[in-house]
Amino acid sequence: MTYDLTKFDLGDMLKCSLRLREAAAGAPTLEASAQRVCRFLYDELHGPGVPHACALVRCYKTHPFGGLDADLQRFARGALAGESPTPGMKCLTLMATVGETAAWNSRFLSRGHRAIPLPSPEIVEKAPMISQLIKELGMELSVVLQPSPEVVKELAGKRHGVFHVEDADGSPYIPAQTEFVARYGIRSVLGFGGMLFTGDLFAVILFSTVHVPASAADRFKTLALDVKSAFSRFNDASVFNRISSPDSSGVTSAVAKTP
Repeated sequence: MTYDLTKFDLGDMLKCSLRLREAAAGAPTLEASAQRVCRFLYDELHGPGVPHACALVRCYKTHPFGGLDADLQRFARGALAGESPTPGMKCLTLMATVGETAAWNSRFLSRGHRAIPLPSPEIVEKAPMISQLIKELGMELSVVLQPSPEVVKELAGKRHGVFHVEDADGSPYIPAQTEFVARYGIRSVLGFGGMLFTGDLFAVILFSTVHVPASAADRFKTLALDVKSAFSRFNDASVFNRISSPDSSGVTSAVAKTP
């Protein structure tokens, strides 16, 4: 059963919600669960005349710099342009990726998005897509970067919005217009997610080659709850796959240094 992303009506949402929960369940780590979520959405969402509505599906989660492995720390430090990271600095970390090119099927092969440091609200504001994503999910930048226990408790039990760019072409919120949007025919971008009880933000982002209307995008609020439920059972020790283990595409962490 597949779902037309250009319509995605109530019936589609209810059926997709059930199957997405089943796909994400039973994984040994949050990373493995995220990969299942991305694979399910890539395989099951279609559009008129196309078997895959999305060129790329990715899942991100904020994670403290001090909790990243050495390789991801090096990656994040390199993006800071000489600034010194603190152990508690949040990094928007790529947990899973599925797409139409080989390099889009392993988080280790991402050249620019494996661990994006978020040192301050002022700096995050300079990254329009990230800052707008956080705001449209219903959160303030300062809360995501330094969540207090009280705010975490409030937001973790709350339904959030969706990040939706109906027309990606020319949008200030979608970077790499020539080499990504135009080259791969990206029509719309849709993100959904929320805050986990750990105080970390998670977001699943769909880069679609078909038009996604606001009515269809809005229904992904429910899917955000399904993914949150799947991710909420993992603690800090079960976020990442073992560093020596291959990911779902068979690529080990040894390729993390590949350009």
